[in-house]
Amino acid sequence: MTAKIAYGDVEVGTELPAQSFPVTRATLVRYAGASGDFNPIHWNERFAVEVGLPNVIAHGMFTMAEAIRVVTDWTGDPGAVVEYGVRFTRPVVVPNDDEGAVIEVSAKVAALLEDNRVRVDLLATSGGDKVLGMSRAVVQLG
Repeated sequence: MTAKIAYGDVEVGTELPAQSFPVTRATLVRYAGASGDFNPIHWNERFAVEVGLPNVIAHGMFTMAEAIRVVTDWTGDPGAVVEYGVRFTRPVVVPNDDEGAVIEVSAKVAALLEDNRVRVDLLATSGGDKVLGMSRAVVQLG
């Protein structure tokens, strides 16, 4: 696949379409099964509270994966992401109700690089708190 966005069609400040990603306890159970990460802080409220967390929290790698979807949906090609890194700043707290939590993600082109690559900076929040810091991807455009 090739990115559907052409390098010549973007400039610094180009905003990618923002997205919201719901997270429920059921989402966390499915992710735990797929990833093999069954740490009880992601599904057992009693355990999470005992170790000092406010409640069950989403997996960091799950949060990271949801955030990069804004970029991969924009490019149309997951393989266009050549670098991606974040710092985990706050957990996504997932209450035990029918609504759960929501991860809100926005992104914009922060730099034009060589070889038709751009740096995209992402902002991921949940419940008004920034949950990923220094969230950046380098993307190969067409």
